[in-house]
Amino acid sequence: MNNLLTSYMGNATAPDGASIAFTLHVQPRDGSPARPCIVLIHSLALDRHIWDGVVPLLTPHADVLTYDCRGHGQSARVKMTYTPELFANDLASLLDHVNWPRATVAGCSMGGCIAQAFAGVYPDRVERLAVIDSTAWYGPTAPKDWRERATTAATKGFAALSAFQATRWVSDAFREAHPEVVRAHMDVFLANDVDCYRSTCEMLGDADLRHYQASMRMPVSVIVGEEDYATPVAMSEQIHQAVANSTLAVLPNVRHITPVECPDLIADKILALLKQIA
Repeated sequence: MNNLLTSYMGNATAPDGASIAFTLHVQPRDGSPARPCIVLIHSLALDRHIWDGVVPLLTPHADVLTYDCRGHGQSARVKMTYTPELFANDLASLLDHVNWPRATVAGCSMGGCIAQAFAGVYPDRVERLAVIDSTAWYGPTAPKDWRERATTAATKGFAALSAFQATRWVSDAFREAHPEVVRAHMDVFLANDVDCYRSTCEMLGDADLRHYQASMRMPVSVIVGEEDYATPVAMSEQIHQAVANSTLAVLPNVRHITPVECPDLIADKILALLKQIA
């Protein structure tokens, strides 16, 4: 059996022609059984690198796909109206590009919203679902709240949001112990396109994915940081209570971007999910 791992970057094309940048980590088959396939979806205004600590812990056990959502990172920065279903279609095209009929889908924050939409629109393509630090609905004031955040970025610049973001992403202890990690992700945040950021904020403010929950039949792992005040524990509890075949894990002493703050725990939860029968 060949244990060598091959990693490569590429670009897929969405239905509207937008380019979606990705990184694929696969083990050559060489006649061996197919390995599980895991796709990881990042959070708002960041990119696929939030998973850098998680990927090496998964690749001994599965092939792993990370990518930049449209409007983010190295993918096309298209000024348009965004919806979770549009992002779900982008993911479907990406899976077609890498010849994955089905996969375990895991998303953090915005990525969790996209993962839920993908499971709703393409249920037959989702073997298992991990919703991390996310929600199905941000609440009645969300359209106004998210538009205000976008306006701040447009009028004052992303730097005006940097302290607000850093304290939400990870705990005070993590920021003090790993300033270089926070700085690297902050550099990604500061490099965002303001029009794409506005479109994504509006998408999240308007999103209500609760109507997909009753039809989710795949195993679902709901994971949230105990100190997450961007998508508080109650939002994860709602998903868990509404989705029949789900589990809920509340991770102690961590905040909103748990793949960055505790990649080992996130990898453990995803690997445990792989053991559940799809």
